[in-house]
Amino acid sequence: MRSASRGRYPLSGVRVLVGRARHQAGALSSELRRLGATVLEIPFIEIRNPRSFQPLDSALQNLEGYDWLILTSVNGVKAMWSRMEKLRLPKATPSDLRISAIGPATKKAIEQRGTRVDVVPKEYVAESVVRSLRSKVKGKRVLLVRAKVARDVIPNELRKAGAQVDVVEAYETIVPQSSRQRLRAALGNLKQRPHVVTFTSSSTVRNFVELLGSRPGEKKGKSRPGLEGIRMASIGPVTSATLRELGLPVDISAKEFTIPGLVEAVVDELATRRKSTT
Repeated sequence: MRSASRGRYPLSGVRVLVGRARHQAGALSSELRRLGATVLEIPFIEIRNPRSFQPLDSALQNLEGYDWLILTSVNGVKAMWSRMEKLRLPKATPSDLRISAIGPATKKAIEQRGTRVDVVPKEYVAESVVRSLRSKVKGKRVLLVRAKVARDVIPNELRKAGAQVDVVEAYETIVPQSSRQRLRAALGNLKQRPHVVTFTSSSTVRNFVELLGSRPGEKKGKSRPGLEGIRMASIGPVTSATLRELGLPVDISAKEFTIPGLVEAVVDELATRRKSTT
């Protein structure tokens, strides 16, 4: 009976901490619960509007002047179409505007708004976007819609390839201070303490560390006390690099850089560990 249950619910008895923004936690949490995990949601990031929408609004009012539009997240898609509606602009993008989405979730969000996606890179990271577009953008005008704080790989590399790139902020991520006490309480409670913490972006890693706070005498890059026995699960290589940079291990790493890929990696890792202890 136990083995049959384990097969159907491979995460039975496993507590997983999900740190996505509150409105985005659903897909990851529901899949983990479906597989038997006990999920604790404590957001490590909070999405809010940029200080000014003026740069985004100006770009959207002149979309016909761009050859390429690059969207790197579902949040960027939502913000962009929300501003288009606010400005009473056509919901459809110009017919000759080509669009690149950094991953399947972003692609789906764009298509749900009745707009086609021309390019989705093989890997869902900035470097793969560059590889997909480098030969296509010489002499072209490119609009990159993204978060306030983000890596500059895409604009820098596409400019080197001869593109004119405009970068506009659609939203920003901040640390939700209300999560600080909840996180510390969960880590200090044996009945709540997670077996796994999931990270879906570099922002979730940095904010997790900020929420933890530093301890007296703690040195940057050193393993952090209070996290012993907790496995860190990363959605992809950029997130993994940030974990290591901040002194956290990468115990679980998704092969496909998506939410389903992250869940699969958690299941595979824990199944392997269970086999090795039986």
